[in-house]
Amino acid sequence: MHWIDWLIVIVPSVLILWLAIYAKKYVRGIVDFLAAGRVAGRYVISVGDMTAGLGVITLVALVEAKYQVGYALTFWEYMVIPVGIVMGLTGYCTYRFRETRSLSIGQFLEMRYNRPFRIVAAALRTLSEMLTNAIGPAVAANFFIYFLGLPHKIMIFGVSMPTFAIIVGLVLAMCMVVIWPAGRISLLITDSFQGLISYPIFVIIAGYIFYNFAWGDTIAPVMMDRVDGENFLNPFDIEELRDFNIFALAVGIIGQILNRASWIGNDTSNCGRTPHEQKMAGILGSWRVGFSGLMCLLVAIMVITLMTHAKFADKAHEIRYQLSEKIAGEAVPDPALRSQLTANMAAIPVQRHEIGVDAPLSQKQNLDTIYMQTARDTLGTTPEGNVQFQKYRTLYNQMMLPVALNNLLPVGLMGLFCLLMIMLMLSTDDSRVFNASSTIIQDIIIPLRKKPFTPQQHLLWLRLCSVGVCCFFFVVSLFFVQMDYINMFLTIMTAMWLGGAGPIMIFGLYSRFGTTTGAFCALLFGSGFSIGGLFLQRNWADNLYPWLDSLGWAQPFGRFLEFVSSPFNPYIVWKMDAVKFPINSYELYFISMIAGVAAYVIGSLLTYKKPYNLDRLLHRGIYDVEGHNKANTPWNWTTVWGKLVGITPEYTRGDKIIAWSVVGYAIVYKFGLCFVAVLIWNMISPWPTHWWSTYFFITSLVVTGIVGIISTFWFLIGGVLDTRRLFKDLGARIDNPLDNGQVEGHVSLADKAIFEAKTHEKQD
Repeated sequence: MHWIDWLIVIVPSVLILWLAIYAKKYVRGIVDFLAAGRVAGRYVISVGDMTAGLGVITLVALVEAKYQVGYALTFWEYMVIPVGIVMGLTGYCTYRFRETRSLSIGQFLEMRYNRPFRIVAAALRTLSEMLTNAIGPAVAANFFIYFLGLPHKIMIFGVSMPTFAIIVGLVLAMCMVVIWPAGRISLLITDSFQGLISYPIFVIIAGYIFYNFAWGDTIAPVMMDRVDGENFLNPFDIEELRDFNIFALAVGIIGQILNRASWIGNDTSNCGRTPHEQKMAGILGSWRVGFSGLMCLLVAIMVITLMTHAKFADKAHEIRYQLSEKIAGEAVPDPALRSQLTANMAAIPVQRHEIGVDAPLSQKQNLDTIYMQTARDTLGTTPEGNVQFQKYRTLYNQMMLPVALNNLLPVGLMGLFCLLMIMLMLSTDDSRVFNASSTIIQDIIIPLRKKPFTPQQHLLWLRLCSVGVCCFFFVVSLFFVQMDYINMFLTIMTAMWLGGAGPIMIFGLYSRFGTTTGAFCALLFGSGFSIGGLFLQRNWADNLYPWLDSLGWAQPFGRFLEFVSSPFNPYIVWKMDAVKFPINSYELYFISMIAGVAAYVIGSLLTYKKPYNLDRLLHRGIYDVEGHNKANTPWNWTTVWGKLVGITPEYTRGDKIIAWSVVGYAIVYKFGLCFVAVLIWNMISPWPTHWWSTYFFITSLVVTGIVGIISTFWFLIGGVLDTRRLFKDLGARIDNPLDNGQVEGHVSLADKAIFEAKTHEKQD
């Protein structure tokens, strides 16, 4: 990169780290370190959540998926809009969890179930979370190696050191600089600040791509040039797409509803000044994405166009060769075989695909097929060759983005994009490290200790545990090889917890019949199935398939799988494959969720004795210690229309405007007009593909761009004002040493004395 690019990267990065250190002066107790004192405003939470949720791995995964299936599936994703909006407007799960005043998910689990379950569930959740998120620094490190064109090894004081390990170490060191001083306060402030910086960068990068890649003469022709059944624009012509298809979308919707609260508890979900403020932060989530979503979409479309259109054939050929050569240096340990693979890749000629002249492209036959086939033939079909080919294919799909950007972006934009990736990497990875470390201390260590920590000891252990989690991330990043699409990998890894967590959390917050036995059953059958599926996936290519083949069972087992999946074709297709496990991660996740719900309900009904005291858990009625619950329930709507959008007496006029704006844009425009009306029209008179091109151009680029400009200014102003108030409220907050996450008799230690006093008052 040019020195201008480095200057763009270094100055804001140093300022972010300084803010994290400055925040230390506001830590007075455990609540500050874990939940930012519960005084955060809606804009700080919303903007911070945007940057914490959008990481390097998120962008890489998006481009990886869109490169395979295009944009047509996005139309069906509109079905998810009402689900997300209704959950946001009603505060589904988030409102009630904030009412519990829990500092962690484990504290809630002990209050709702019991201490042994808290420890077991927290251990499983943390293991799932850490194994899932540990690849974040690994993907980020690879991204920067390929983006900056760094060698795989560098010499330091005469010693050859792997660049990958150095970058992962730097990433995690930066995470500790953010976490150590003030925990959640540092995270919230730096994430919010990074979000405020990111908004204008989103606009600049989106504008650059939109200006250099014209929709009409490059993007649209490429997106329309696909075989029947695999259309990149027409959502009614995608039945042949595999992995990222309609079934995967349906599983995503079910998981979004069922597991709404499953990661809650040690993120920002307990940081709001009030339950209502927490709810409003969720509602603002519908607007906060602004240009971030548009930029990510344009980056994905840019990569597809750059690597496919004949206009960019020479550049695409250069990118593919650079990519293959760099992957060979990482995935193939044998020097002779690596040289042979590189030579074979160099012999591949430039491919100029003429749209309208050559046959349309497909998932099986496209401009990358010859590279995949060359790698397959060179590496061989031995178990070792299968594993090396898996690595090659995985890195090829993931690292195409950084290599393409390295060959495309000019000076200035190279630095801006690098800065953006550093900020998104930092905001994501430090949150993941903090979440895991706080869960370990709050939900495993503290419940097992007989003697409680002093506040100073408690803070020290939280910080030291963060260091330990960073070390774990470092080791896993070095040795754990991710063999599948990123989204597939994340799905099956998180399913270790999410397979059984949904009913545990939902019924725990909303039902009085759920029991501890039911909760254990959900973990045993739901999460247990996911763990079994993960084992099969990880050991398929090098152990399980060769074992089946040696016994002559591979073909009969393959016919059995095809027979079982045949009623669900073409959306579920199970075929025997020597490289990849036949059942994908979305399918395993779906089965595990069904098993988890059934196990929870059956186990609870068999052991149910008396209703659980839900009012005490939610601090309602006589248990209201904060004075935020004006009624016995938050569902006190004043009008029928207000009831439909979740408006309660807590809403100000501005809150109502925000709520109705979300309804108007998301429900009326995006779902009603862009989905339902268009769906009905196409059922009567199907659109030609070029109509879909115009549709996506208007709805996804033009309208989203206008909304992005408005939301950029809106959230910049709101974020600055909220950040100032956060500092003021933190300075004025009075700490309660008992508010540290400990539970006695299913009640928070901080609430126990208050509840007892209120109970005596009621009896008197």
